[in-house]
Amino acid sequence: MTVRLTRVTTYVTVTSHVNMKTSILPTPLAIGTLVGVLFGIAINVSAAPITLNFWDMQWGAAEYAVSAQKLVDRYNQEHPDVQVVYRSVPWTSWFSTFTTAVASGSAPDISTGAGFQAVYFFSQDAVLPVDDVVKEIGAEHFVPGTLESCKYQGHYVGLPWGVDVRLFLYRKDILAAKGQKIPTTWDEFRAVCKAVTGNGVYGYVSSGDSAGVHSLFVTAINNGGGLFTKDAKPALTSDRTMEALQFLADLVKDGSVNPASVGYQNFERVASFFQGKAAFLIEGANTPAGAPADVRDKIGILPPMKSKRGDIGTNYWINNVMVYKQTAHPKETFAFLRWWSDNQITIWTEGHMSSFPARKDLLNNPYFQDSPNYKYAIDVYAPISKTIAAQEGGTFPQLNEIDGDAAFGTLIQQLWQGKPLSEIVPPAEARLEEIMSH
Repeated sequence: MTVRLTRVTTYVTVTSHVNMKTSILPTPLAIGTLVGVLFGIAINVSAAPITLNFWDMQWGAAEYAVSAQKLVDRYNQEHPDVQVVYRSVPWTSWFSTFTTAVASGSAPDISTGAGFQAVYFFSQDAVLPVDDVVKEIGAEHFVPGTLESCKYQGHYVGLPWGVDVRLFLYRKDILAAKGQKIPTTWDEFRAVCKAVTGNGVYGYVSSGDSAGVHSLFVTAINNGGGLFTKDAKPALTSDRTMEALQFLADLVKDGSVNPASVGYQNFERVASFFQGKAAFLIEGANTPAGAPADVRDKIGILPPMKSKRGDIGTNYWINNVMVYKQTAHPKETFAFLRWWSDNQITIWTEGHMSSFPARKDLLNNPYFQDSPNYKYAIDVYAPISKTIAAQEGGTFPQLNEIDGDAAFGTLIQQLWQGKPLSEIVPPAEARLEEIMSH
């Protein structure tokens, strides 16, 4: 039997811009593919790896970004068909960075961001729900409350990765030098602050930026208040929240708050505390690790204080990761998200984050279990913490605008200046009502 082979050639049109002549040329890829089809030969045509862009905020110390890049490098080595490009994003103008990218069609495939960034962009139809990833991992593997803080309209809009609790730190040496006991109530705290103030040392130090506003969030939640009622109505002027503001105002009245707080930035207030110029500071659980070696053992975590109403509680931030709807590779992006969540332990062990993981299994790592500060924050403070959505709970898009809004920065600056609450609270309440109206 004779088999007749017919030559088959695939052509591509090529136009020369020099003489505008058109020629017909066969392409090697097409030839190879057709040969494989005609003769049953497997032809291995290697495709370029898929590129994913991962934008990550600058979380804490400089070594964080280094550890995150190393983790991305490891993923790329393990997954040669996907290459993740890591970008460290500064907090300066962070909101405009992302809104501009989304509006221009150049959003990343995946990113971390501010605590309420995901719910905002979800409301703008710009991010995808991560329900399937949560289902794969199992809701039971997350610290209680973390998933709820990322749930909106029946969907998980971001995957929790970090729990950043705000708590009072204190200088053991300053209290001991003045013969003061650890305060357990607001009244005792005020008395101790007043007793240790003098000779360049103050009872409390804060700042006039967004970190300073945490003083309001922490004390309001501590007193069973917050920015909202349980039915999501603005509550800045509620009795419990006003009592928290009065507590802070009384510290200022006593001269116990460093007056430089009004102009301090976050790093300056922390530096003042490390230098022994203040007895108390609101910060994260692992903040002492960033202090000079001879200072770390002089810093302790204040046990939860009972407020004016006898309540305990504090504010925390649930940091999460979101996937953008503009991604051309959702399957690969979600796969990377799952891998990142499973393998992110090194951003703490090497990156020295002040937060702790939202995954229970990662909390079992000796890095956290062998750290008295971490363990105390995890066991004692996390169960009594709430986000700035208190007292409503959950999450909603307006929180992204409230987080860092200038009105609250102005309020806290004026508070540190000693201005009366009757003068400084109404404008902030009006701004809160305005934000919630849309």
